[in-house]
Amino acid sequence: MQRWLKRHARFVPHFVPTSSSWLNLVERWFGELTGKRIRRGVFVSVEDLEKAIEEFLAAWNHAPKPFVWTATVESILQKLSRCRQTLERIKPGCTRARMRKTKEK
Repeated sequence: MQRWLKRHARFVPHFVPTSSSWLNLVERWFGELTGKRIRRGVFVSVEDLEKAIEEFLAAWNHAPKPFVWTATVESILQKLSRCRQTLERIKPGCTRARMRKTKEK
């Protein structure tokens, strides 16, 4: 992989968080587009849809509002802990790490 990256300098690897929370923000933005423009419109052609999206982008970029990730690591870990406790009450043992099955020869 490292050799390939050296030969193809235009490709730059980026760290992606395990939870991919940045992707959640991108999905949220597309939700805004869908909810505020696409679902409210009637489009008789692809060109009409593209025009509506471009108008939305122009309005968004005129007065952009950044998405801010407000959850703290601590609050997320607390939620996970509560979730595990609830799952354990419902189905004891379900949150324990499982061993991978190995093929027998």
